[in-house]
Amino acid sequence: MKLRTAAEARQALQDAGVSITQWSIANQFSPNLVFEVLGGRKKCIRGQAHDIAVKLGLKAGTICANPAKALERRAA
Repeated sequence: MKLRTAAEARQALQDAGVSITQWSIANQFSPNLVFEVLGGRKKCIRGQAHDIAVKLGLKAGTICANPAKALERRAA
């Protein structure tokens, strides 16, 4: 998967006719946090900022649904 820049992610949402706020709410994120991620004010290392960056295609990674099991090995 090719990663996007923040500008490309904004453009993709605009092309789809979806506002950043609509996307945020539909994905159960705070719109303010999404704007901070897109504005480069969050490092997106962990937590919801990480999840937002992954969902927007800004960074590679996985979204961990259960943090308590984050270190368990996945079955191959």
